[in-house]
Amino acid sequence: MKQCWILVGVLALAGCQNMEAVSPWVDVGNQIAKNAGYDTDSRLARGIKDVLHTSTDRASTSLSQAGAFRLQLPAAARPVADSLRQFGFGSYVDQLETAMNRGAEQAVGEAAPVFKQAITGMNVNDALGIVRGSDTAATDYFRGQTEGVLRRRYQPIVEASLRKTGFYDQYKSMLAVYDQLPIANKPSMDLERHVIDSSMATLFSRIGEEEALIRKDPVARGSVLIGQVFGVE
Repeated sequence: MKQCWILVGVLALAGCQNMEAVSPWVDVGNQIAKNAGYDTDSRLARGIKDVLHTSTDRASTSLSQAGAFRLQLPAAARPVADSLRQFGFGSYVDQLETAMNRGAEQAVGEAAPVFKQAITGMNVNDALGIVRGSDTAATDYFRGQTEGVLRRRYQPIVEASLRKTGFYDQYKSMLAVYDQLPIANKPSMDLERHVIDSSMATLFSRIGEEEALIRKDPVARGSVLIGQVFGVE
């Protein structure tokens, strides 16, 4: 029982904000527990994977619902959009923004298998780093592991949605001309990049919010195992 209380104490320390100060104690506690027959590293890894599964599932499910996004045209394009509305062509702007949002919602559905693969590939050292990290350490790790793949998966989905407007080719032709204009520091008019950047920022922000809630109340928001990892028995 003495070793169990040592382990509980170490895991409680893992929930502290100043993790640099307590990291040596986490390592010592892990070694003591291992000597007593407890594989704490594996338990930490399982707990962190639970955090990632829970936070990503909640975030991707909520953002894949119709109406989840409220994306607008990039700032550089809004003067043009305002002019179109003044002259009675607002329906084209509405159609374009609707396509942007539907594309963002559909693209989020592509995140689930990418997230699952990243979680499966996580090792014990990754998990230990997350326990010692900030309130969004798991999200930050996850973004580094998945962002490149997600961008590649998002692009054709966003393009397909924009094509449904019926004037995608005209937009691309206009963009090609705009990109060649000799204007210094001109703002981006690339709608696909705008949708992908905005939707991914929203997705990882939502995952970070879920992670912070889980860390704050790990049992209620996550599971008993997560609670044990973050210091709640």
